[in-house]
Amino acid sequence: MMNAVISTDQLTMRFRGCDALMGLNLNVRPGTVFALLGENGAGKTTLIRILTGFQKPTSGSARVCEFNPLTQPLEVRRRVGYVSDNPTLYDWMSVGQIGWFTASFYPDGFLQNYRESILRYEIPEDRKIRVLSKGQRAKVALSLALAHDPELLILDEPTSGLDPMVRREFLESMIGRAASGRTVFLSSHQISEVERVADTIGILHNGAMQACESLNDLKGSMTELTISMDDSLVTLPELPVPAVAMLEEHRGRQRQVIVRNFEPSMISAIEEAPGVVAVRMRSMTLEEIFIAHTRRGFGDRSSPPGPMFDLADGGEPNGGSSGDAVIASGESR
Repeated sequence: MMNAVISTDQLTMRFRGCDALMGLNLNVRPGTVFALLGENGAGKTTLIRILTGFQKPTSGSARVCEFNPLTQPLEVRRRVGYVSDNPTLYDWMSVGQIGWFTASFYPDGFLQNYRESILRYEIPEDRKIRVLSKGQRAKVALSLALAHDPELLILDEPTSGLDPMVRREFLESMIGRAASGRTVFLSSHQISEVERVADTIGILHNGAMQACESLNDLKGSMTELTISMDDSLVTLPELPVPAVAMLEEHRGRQRQVIVRNFEPSMISAIEEAPGVVAVRMRSMTLEEIFIAHTRRGFGDRSSPPGPMFDLADGGEPNGGSSGDAVIASGESR
């Protein structure tokens, strides 16, 4: 995508004994809140370090705001605001001093924007950084990150350890950010928070992107089926096209199957299959979808990297099989 704010091409990062990223392809459109979900160790922070020019990838490439963060890091940082889960601030400075100091690296208008933000958050400029609460420090870090009005705001677990009210204020401000045409890239494993603010969702597991599409499309395309059989050894019938069985678990005579592109009209065709006693379907929450994509077997590292994930068209996850979970044969993608 020519106008992608973030784009990666077969991005790979290998450390000794660890593949942090495996051929990652990603496009993030402008004016959206993109949420990257993943467990600790999934590769989220490694990706962010590459996007901000602090980590050289093993192979592949990335572009941020149409610049290469490896060869043009200053151009990228001029256009990006970044807030981590534990912002590094000079504790001996006051709130006002750190704004004045940071303003020296940016064009005119930075300090005025910073002061307006601090005033809005009701944090006194003469208060020392070292005496601020974690929530206040997060607000100072966000004010610093936004004062130059960046095209892209990157948040790496920004609400970790914050109280619920501060988290809500912090995240809801991101919606207004995207509404103004700017882009927010939010890395988190807090599913409920992400669901309130994100336009699009990417699920990263074991260094590979398992799903990447709009929140509504992702939730609308996933269904959990509970199929009761008259014999625990009976083979599960094939699903009608275009439904695809992504993950299957056996529980005695019941099969729990996570299915993509399932329609209620398909239930009758399954019920008519030999050995089927009853079929129940249920929509899945984002948390359940996330768990399904990150369970053993679903995101097997041995699976080859998937195709380009384009937020305009959505993507399909890779599959694998191991442990108690069984990927439906022939449906691994």
